[in-house]
Amino acid sequence: MNMSAFWSGRRVLLTGHTGFKGAWLSLWLERLGAETWSLALPAATQPSLHALVARAPDQRAATLDIRDGAALAAFAREARPSVVLHLAAQALVRVSYADPAGTFATNVGGTVNLLTALRGAPELEAVVVATTDKVYANDEAGRPFVETDALGGHDPYSASKACCEIAVASLRDSLFVGGPRIATARAGNVIGGGDWSADRIVPDMVRAAARGDALELRSPDAVRPWQHVLEPLAGYLAFAEALATGRTAETALNFGPDPEAFARVRELVDAMRDGLGLAQGWRPQPGEHPREAGLLTLDSTRARDTLGWRPLLDFRSAAEWTARWYADWRAGADARALCLAQIAAYEALSREALSRQALSRDRTARP
Repeated sequence: MNMSAFWSGRRVLLTGHTGFKGAWLSLWLERLGAETWSLALPAATQPSLHALVARAPDQRAATLDIRDGAALAAFAREARPSVVLHLAAQALVRVSYADPAGTFATNVGGTVNLLTALRGAPELEAVVVATTDKVYANDEAGRPFVETDALGGHDPYSASKACCEIAVASLRDSLFVGGPRIATARAGNVIGGGDWSADRIVPDMVRAAARGDALELRSPDAVRPWQHVLEPLAGYLAFAEALATGRTAETALNFGPDPEAFARVRELVDAMRDGLGLAQGWRPQPGEHPREAGLLTLDSTRARDTLGWRPLLDFRSAAEWTARWYADWRAGADARALCLAQIAAYEALSREALSRQALSRDRTARP
């Protein structure tokens, strides 16, 4: 995968730029030279990675709720995007139990509003809608999910994202026939510096370390496809570029780590404990908890075959990059500089991987 000149000067509509993944992606698009028009609700956390990495206020950024179809349509008309990257969502499982109606309204209704607003957009080439690995009907049999597996979802968050997938497919096949390519991207559990969300494992570790407390884990033996945040974001960028240039007609792709990165929650805590300064370790959280999947893994073969995308950071490296970000930030380092340095390092890894692949092909082709 190559971060090409495709993005330089390209008009991009990014939703959800104040969230964790959105803030990283907004910064990466800036680095690539894109003309980004962003919309989102105000950042939900304090500190906020968006606030820490943003430049001077950008007139092309709007505070906007995607449930407001009229306001969304007006912003989309002004943006005139070539590419849309849709990350805005209610992304927390436990919040979805407390507010199922709001979760469905945002994740399904908001996506429908966005695609409706983009209908007839004259310059639009591609739309990538970020969903989740939790869209699959999970029997917890241990087999990594592939893109053709049945959709489902026990909890409201997972079900809302599965419904989002169905809505995207319906609108693509009915309202956008012969028009821009529209697809969904399903990523696993991401970790990385600058996440302060509630009820996520790394932010919970950071907060426990700051208090000097032991971390309480709801499901220490749950298996997740852990990956650094830059891995799926690189996939989204590669997918959008391939769609826009006609190099793929895929409508959904998984972006998950290699199988060795499938690890239990407690194994992630153990891998990051020293780097985050979690002196008290962890203990099981008492009480009853809403149901969450115990086993969840992805098969990303199709993304490798169609895009040339592949994970560049193994489990230990992803944990190390994440812990180092927080440690350096606590020591006074600038968050924007830390993010840009890790993006640059990731791009260097991508170039090295491409060079190795080219060398391998050359050796194979020799008589």
